[in-house]
Formats: sequence, structure tokens, C-alpha cells
Amino acid sequence: MFDGGTRLVGVRPPTLPRSNAGLICLLGSMTALGAVAGDIYLPSLPELIDDLGTSREWVQATVTSTMLGGAVGQLLIGPLSDRYGRRQPVLAGLTLHVLASVVIVFTPSIALLIGLRFCQGIGNASAGVVAMAIIRDLRSGSKAARLLSQLMLVIGVAPLFAPSAGTALAGLGSWRYSFVFLAVVGVALGAFVWAKVPDTRSEAVKRAATGLGPAFRAYGRLLKDRRFMGFALIPGLAQSAMMSWVISSPFLVRTTYGQSATVFALVFAFCGLFMVGGAQANAALVFRFNPKTLLFAALPVELAVAAAGFGFSFFQWGGLWALVAGLAGLLFVNGLVPANAAALALSRHGEAAGAASALIGTVQLAFTAAVMVVLSVLGDSQREMTAVQTVVLAGALMIVLAGGAYRRPKSATSPN
Repeated sequence: MFDGGTRLVGVRPPTLPRSNAGLICLLGSMTALGAVAGDIYLPSLPELIDDLGTSREWVQATVTSTMLGGAVGQLLIGPLSDRYGRRQPVLAGLTLHVLASVVIVFTPSIALLIGLRFCQGIGNASAGVVAMAIIRDLRSGSKAARLLSQLMLVIGVAPLFAPSAGTALAGLGSWRYSFVFLAVVGVALGAFVWAKVPDTRSEAVKRAATGLGPAFRAYGRLLKDRRFMGFALIPGLAQSAMMSWVISSPFLVRTTYGQSATVFALVFAFCGLFMVGGAQANAALVFRFNPKTLLFAALPVELAVAAAGFGFSFFQWGGLWALVAGLAGLLFVNGLVPANAAALALSRHGEAAGAASALIGTVQLAFTAAVMVVLSVLGDSQREMTAVQTVVLAGALMIVLAGGAYRRPKSATSPN
């Protein structure tokens, strides 16, 4: 028997883990699903060309379509989670993720794979959006920035080892085994969400989202908020700088530098460790410095590292190891950017946490997809990749420096 359509009478409702570590593991796993689904088959991209009888551009489109699906999914799921609660949209999205993964195992063509990856992206988006909304439900300001940085330990480590897992699974006989694994992960995560994720919406969110119309109209308010949009754009630009490496790395390491899939997985993991390290450094620093102060300090450094990487690639200095060293530095500093910018954006609209989280995530995926398209047109050589990184980070710095809306905070305790 139901109490109003959402839970059984007499059945104990789910509760979030009481320990901070348990909360981080749960929300981190939800947020990391999209990254794992995107990264696990990267080492096998060259094999997909032969198996499906296609080209590099079409194979790269399978990654781009996942990003586009995620962008669409986030825009749908955000208001739905504000209207109907945090749990039901996740379970629906994970069901779509599992179904798409199973069908991909048997797909015979690149066109069908692209379409299914788009659907998979929509499903993955549900977990990430709701996890971000729950963070806003529970935290704000520096506390939210710290929790987001701590989540990077899970978010970073999971996709960090995803290419290694994909290499091992492909070694069993085919790249398709990676999607069997993703289906199993989706089922397991769905079980945890069912058991552990309650409706954390505040009373303000429940009052604001009395119907689907008001829930979706929240996007209008967000788009008109110049400060929110400024901070919301920065994680997308920083993320696209990182993702330019993700999309280019299989061909740079394996084709340009002639390394094996195992070496690629090791290089990918090595660079990812620095990304996680930067996020953990940020988690400690937000206790002493305002998120905006850290953002102002990190972006110029990250831009300088990207520009140096472009210089090295332009003059062809240092080879693979110079590339890896530069990327390690860039990813470490990048760990101080998205979490702080996202926390600053989310702190402004607690009454529409789902929609705000969705818009931030959509911007990230849209920028990433655009970068992928640019690289597929220009080429994914080291020079093009580092040029794209320099341009997008220069854009992020220009946004931070633009006008009075992004003034440095007057005190170390002011969140905005």
C-alpha cells in the first residue's frame, strides 16, 4: 500500500549514509557513471574502426553522441528531480543506461552505435544531475566546494582505471565486453540508489516545483542571472580542456607515438592521478581560502601551463614524455577550477537545485562536445589539442575577469 504514490506504507524509507565517506562514495559513484561509460572503451577505439568497417571520425562521433545525449538528459532530468524527487528520475535513467548497454553488445553498425550511445548519455545524466542536486540540498558555499572536491577522489579514480578495465575486457575477445560490464554496473548502482537515496529536496524546492511548467521555467531565471551563468560556464570550459586530452589521447599515444594499449592505459592513469591530487588539494584549501579566491589563482596558472604545452608541441620539443608532464600539471591545477566555480554557481539558486545542477552539467557537456567536433575537423594531433586547451582556458579567464559581477571577494569567508 502506498502513502501517496512514492513509497510503501510500513516500509522503512531510504536514508543517505551517515558517514561522510559513505556519502562521498555513493554520490561519487553516481557522478562518475558518465565518465566511466565514456572512458572504458577508449583504448579500443582503433579496433572499432576495423570491427565496424568505419573511419576514425565516425568512431569519435560515438563519444560525442554520448556527450550530446548527456546534455539533453540533464536538461530533462534536472526539473523532473525538482518536481518528483531525487530518486525516481535516477532509477528511470539507469534503466535506460542498462538497456542501451545491452543492445550495444549486439550492435552491427556504427550508426546504431552512435544512436545507442546518445541514449546511454541521457540515462547516465540522471545519476550525475541528482548527485549534484543532493549536494546543493545538503551543502552550500565553501562546504559544497569541499564536498565536490572530495567527490573527485571517486569521480577521478573510477574513470582513471576505466581504460585499464576496458583493455582487460577487450582482451577477453572484444570491445563489446566493456558494455556488458557497464550494464552490470548500472544494475548495481540502481540497487544502491533504491536502497540509499531519499528525497533530499528542501521545502523551498518543493514549493517552487508545484508542476512541470514552473519546474522548467526555472531555466529562464537561471539564464537571466549573469553571475550564475558566468560561474556555470567556467566548469564547462575547464572540463573541455581536460576532455580534449581524453578524446585525443588514444590516437596520440597509440598512433602518433606508436605505444600499446597497455602503455596508453598507464599514461592515462598517471595523468588522472594528478587530476585527483589537484581536487584533494582544493578540498583542503577551501578551509583557508574562499572558492572565488582559489578560482582567481588557479585559472591564470592553468592557462600558462596550457600555453607552454602548445609551445612545446609547436616546436616539437620533448616528445611523449614532455606531453605527459605538461598534461599532468594542467590536470592538477584543473582540480582547483570546476568544483569552486560550480559551488559558487549552485550557492545562488537553492530553490531550483536540480535545474541549476542540470544547466551546469549541460554547459559542460556542450562545451566538451563542441571541442570534440573541432578536433575531429582540425585533427587530433598534439598541436591542435594544446591549441584548443589554450583557447578555452583563455575564455574561462576572460569570464572571471569580466566586469563587476566577478569581483574578488572582500573577505575570505564570503561565498560569492
